[in-house]
Amino acid sequence: MTYNLRLFWRMAVRSFFRTKGTHGQLTPKRLFFVLLFYTVWPAWTLFTWACFLLDDLFFPAHKAQPLEKPLFIIGNYRSGSTFLHRLLSRDSHSFTSLRTWEIFITPTITQRKISRLVGKIDRFFGAPLKRLLHNVDRRGLGQVKIHRISLFEPEEDENILLHIWSTSFVGFMFPFLDEMPPYTFFDEALPIEEKRRIMGFYRSCIQRHLYVDGGQRHFVSKNPAFSAKIETLAEFFPDARILYLARNPLDMLPSTVSWLGYAWGVFGSPLEKYPYRSEILQLARYWYTHPLKYLDTHPSPNHLILSYDDLIGDPERIIRGMYHQFGYPAQDNLERIVAQAVAETRTYKSDHTYSYEKMGFSREQILTDFEDIFARFGFATGIPAQPPALVLEPPVPASAD
Repeated sequence: MTYNLRLFWRMAVRSFFRTKGTHGQLTPKRLFFVLLFYTVWPAWTLFTWACFLLDDLFFPAHKAQPLEKPLFIIGNYRSGSTFLHRLLSRDSHSFTSLRTWEIFITPTITQRKISRLVGKIDRFFGAPLKRLLHNVDRRGLGQVKIHRISLFEPEEDENILLHIWSTSFVGFMFPFLDEMPPYTFFDEALPIEEKRRIMGFYRSCIQRHLYVDGGQRHFVSKNPAFSAKIETLAEFFPDARILYLARNPLDMLPSTVSWLGYAWGVFGSPLEKYPYRSEILQLARYWYTHPLKYLDTHPSPNHLILSYDDLIGDPERIIRGMYHQFGYPAQDNLERIVAQAVAETRTYKSDHTYSYEKMGFSREQILTDFEDIFARFGFATGIPAQPPALVLEPPVPASAD
């Protein structure tokens, strides 16, 4: 069976009965989330899976949908991937992405068809439902401070694996990492059958999306978690273009620890402000070394390794070069697309700084643990004299120092 019922059941048991002394302790805030989740998610999952079956019955052609030159942006968290993903998604002539709405609410063709029908009916009555959704989006998801989230914006489609309960993202909502399979070390830690089950489902979802989209555009995805899946990704998407983004560990690691701490705090009341620091350090190390090792040993014009510093230094030149290398037609308005994305990013000015000591790290430890990464990319190892002119990742909450 495709759905990981065993993990789902284990997380349910832990959520209610074995939380003492864990980051998922059953405080009133946590209890509210757990009760809400188990009221809504199982029912929605059953409906979604019924729609998956209806897809196969009424739209079987999606199984043959070609996947021409899909682009996958990978790298560690907080490395500029959100900026690049949303910039490329603005090129609607060349690219298509999964939006938050499509990932969680309409991952199937059947649900897309239902959604479009409801949309037509709503427009006939003056679009009250649309206005309600945008209001909920602004007042709800719009307040999340991990990064700008909207039902109508492209988002990490690793989330679509929640529909089979087979992703490390389960651990954000249910912080019992001792129960989690080793998804963060996907290629080397999971059995072949498990890897193929998960990536087969993901590939099927992308085919469904392109089938509804018309199949004329290239799919673009950003998933830091795919850094651990790069070998399996290449197996299931042989025509893939893979872009790896690398950022200075002195910036990436504390930013990652900070926003993951915030994420765990959204769904409960962790025992400490920055949970699982050693696990995050191990993950970050692997998400540098594993994909870089693969790309070094599989040289191809379909692969590109980029430094975050180069991207922020001259985004238009870098993106034009990527288009040329990967064989995507550069649009006449690409300069305007880049300028708009950069201008939007510049609207945020932050004086936020990280305290390594409060997170349990030291600058010397990071320099030592990631010595090869500093040497390879020539990243600065000292305290910068001034902040960079452009920060491509949205900020973490100001309180997360």
